[in-house]
Amino acid sequence: MVGLPRKKFYITTAIPYVNAAPHIGFALELVQTDVIARWYKLLDEDVFLTTGADENSLKNVQAAEKAGITTQQLCDKNAALFRELATKINLSFNSFLRSSSKKDHWTGVQKLWELCKKSGDIYKKKYRGLYCIGCETFYTESELDNGLCPEHKKKPEIVEEENYFFRLSKYQKKLEKLIESDELKIFPKSRKNEVLSFIKSGLEDFSVSRSVKRAKGWGVPVPDDGSQIIYVWFDALNIYQTAIGFGTDEKKYKKLWPADLHVIGKGIIRFHAVYWPAILLSAGLKLPRSLLVHGYITVDGQKMSKFLGNVVDPLELMRRYSVDAVRYFLTKEIHVFDDGDFSEKSLINRINGELVADLGNLVYRVLSLTEKFKGKIEGKRELDKKLNLKKIEELMGEYKLNEALEEIWGFVRATNKYVNENEPWKLQGKELSNVLYNLLEACRIISILISAFLPETSEKINKQLGVKAGKLKDCKFGKFTGEINKGEYLFKKIE
Repeated sequence: MVGLPRKKFYITTAIPYVNAAPHIGFALELVQTDVIARWYKLLDEDVFLTTGADENSLKNVQAAEKAGITTQQLCDKNAALFRELATKINLSFNSFLRSSSKKDHWTGVQKLWELCKKSGDIYKKKYRGLYCIGCETFYTESELDNGLCPEHKKKPEIVEEENYFFRLSKYQKKLEKLIESDELKIFPKSRKNEVLSFIKSGLEDFSVSRSVKRAKGWGVPVPDDGSQIIYVWFDALNIYQTAIGFGTDEKKYKKLWPADLHVIGKGIIRFHAVYWPAILLSAGLKLPRSLLVHGYITVDGQKMSKFLGNVVDPLELMRRYSVDAVRYFLTKEIHVFDDGDFSEKSLINRINGELVADLGNLVYRVLSLTEKFKGKIEGKRELDKKLNLKKIEELMGEYKLNEALEEIWGFVRATNKYVNENEPWKLQGKELSNVLYNLLEACRIISILISAFLPETSEKINKQLGVKAGKLKDCKFGKFTGEINKGEYLFKKIE
């Protein structure tokens, strides 16, 4: 296997609107995406991760007008905050692309438009419909919830103008087949069924442009028609391609496309599971292989809103506690496929109970005992029976991140139990050497397993053990060759 090229794994976050600063809901998506990306790196795959900023939307224009600044100024300010969040939370991204980038993005958007037009799938007509600015999409009366947008709970505005449309109806049967057969796989199955139900209810062609007047001239121009701006979703979804060279670097694009996984929130599933694959089919391009659809975060049982004043700033949260503490909470507390609740009390309980008492205490005790031991570290494998690596791999393969982390924590607890049962502080010689060997190898393996979830903590443990970062194939008990350098506790108790 040595020297053979690794398999590629191309993963993306959703591309968020930057009409406001990021909140903890998007931090959740960043962490989930990063855990998966880092896990595939542990499998020795060639991983490429894309994120970015969706800037060519009407809601950005309106937010800028309200703030009394230009749309470009608003996008510059908030895109910087999203990039800061991605960096601070340790998202291992390879590309952060802003849709306002003419150099790297616009060429690819117009190329995609031309390919769909060449297929005869773009045409122009007058239209009157109900438009939700929050979703940046039209709704039919039947799709509304008591006359309100099902996502934003606001009454859509009536819009009437001449726009270009995409022949979505043409791809109904093809989309059904792709999703039913799992050629385009959707996690979890409940979301797959939701999408199929929507498709089978009948697909209608949708508008893919806005008048320059209504868009205030902001966005990617429709080729050969100066009166129209390309619809934000047709534009922003294409970041997944332009970020890897679509329209600018054909060699790079062919190497990385199609995407292996798009990680998205449940509110934008229609755009990713219906519109996006249909556009790609029309353009004659490969489809993404899978979608992971996650839930939302509530705060103390309530949906986040500026009106309620319960919007949680993830940057402030990381400053107050630590990056890995926030990452751990978001992964362990929130089931990937369901809505989950954030409370600072729960975060503190997780820090004190699991990060401090379980992991931090284990590593510190093991290092302290080893530091005092002057003999040779060797022994027979005993703790390896407590590690169910196959189960962890299965759970990660199904993207059940919180369950996989719980399985890893089961090994952490089993290792703590081994310390308490063997009481190494009472042992000497070969007996002590044997126990320390098992504990040190267990800590080394724990460091590998948590590296996708808690990268900073894993790095600290490696330094304290005097070992190099390992891959998943190294999660087996062997000869311990590290040199102990006991540092401080990994985590501090929150009083």
